[in-house]
Amino acid sequence: MTVRAWMSWSGGKDGAFALAAARADPGVEVAGLHTTVRPGGEVAASYVPLGLVRAQAAALGLPLETVELPVPCPDDVYTERTRTSWARLRAGGATQVLYGDLFLADIRAFRERALEGTGLSARFPLWDRPTAPLAREMLAAGVRAVVVCVDPARVPPALAGRAWDTQLLAELPAGVDPCGENGEFHTLVTDGPGFARPVPAAVRGTAERDGFVTALLC
Repeated sequence: MTVRAWMSWSGGKDGAFALAAARADPGVEVAGLHTTVRPGGEVAASYVPLGLVRAQAAALGLPLETVELPVPCPDDVYTERTRTSWARLRAGGATQVLYGDLFLADIRAFRERALEGTGLSARFPLWDRPTAPLAREMLAAGVRAVVVCVDPARVPPALAGRAWDTQLLAELPAGVDPCGENGEFHTLVTDGPGFARPVPAAVRGTAERDGFVTALLC
């Protein structure tokens, strides 16, 4: 039996690799990408311009569903607004939501609670995979990404705007997850499995926002 799923999408490498894994599963039909955005048109999790996410969706051949969230966004508001969106997708035949999360149990539990009562279940294609070999597997599979947001308390601010590649992985401070799963950094994937073409994302500088260092993209 085939399940119809939407991918929870912030534009990063983990989501892209989870998406590729789901699309390779004959029991899963991926219907589209689902992204939360800030007022003004930036991805909520990473400050990436929505135009680049639309370019990703086009390169992947998938429709994009967006949900605008306020800043700041309390958990109850997040749940209410995303539930409204999930209800539309459920009415269109969706049965699952795909997530690129890797190992944080509290984040997984939050995702699952947010879907309670919607008729949708959560699926985590990369769950509990050791992140050091996973990072190498992503790169070997052709995943290409740029670091778009860093927590300067955890990693050097100069990583913002750099390619996420073997050189960057070798330079990460001890204790930093190579996939940034603890919130050390976020990425924007520009190419990889399932992409019909690369997504151009030029870095024109960096800026400090809300305690993070972000890459300015165009």
